[in-house]
Amino acid sequence: MKKQFFLSALLALAAFSSQAQLLKIGVKAGLNYANFSGTSIQTDAITSYHAGLVSEIKLLEKFAIQPELLYSTQGATYKTIAGDIENELGYIAMPVMAKIYFSKAFSLELGPQASFLLSEKNKLDVSNSNTFDFAIDAGLSFKITKSLFVQGRYVLGLTEISPNAESKNSVLQLSAGILF
Repeated sequence: MKKQFFLSALLALAAFSSQAQLLKIGVKAGLNYANFSGTSIQTDAITSYHAGLVSEIKLLEKFAIQPELLYSTQGATYKTIAGDIENELGYIAMPVMAKIYFSKAFSLELGPQASFLLSEKNKLDVSNSNTFDFAIDAGLSFKITKSLFVQGRYVLGLTEISPNAESKNSVLQLSAGILF
């Protein structure tokens, strides 16, 4: 009986240990270079930031799913006769990336992103922005060590930022992070 219990405990520990290697959780932060696309008004990009939680679920040797929960600021500066007007939008972004590994360190990331508007800072009282933004993300990731990584990603907004505008978010992201 003791041998069976010991053997069962050993197998359970081995199974838990192998599962722990399939799931990694961490944090990441970085810079956004954001602008609006599809607008008839001339805009300039703003530099902002993103930060949050990241996880990686390894499904196959060369394939993983990477869900994230980020706070991301995006927007643009409008050029007007009266001067520049900056519009900054703060989102909770939830990208779910499919990661295809080319090597142990280098991977391609593709996937959808749903974002929910939390704040809007602008120097001009304009109509409110849509509270939901849907985008497609694509990028590259490089693991410096087993835990440290850097990423470059482009976020292409598919929904308009406001009911009265044809503008969509367009963001280039550079990130660094650590997985535990």
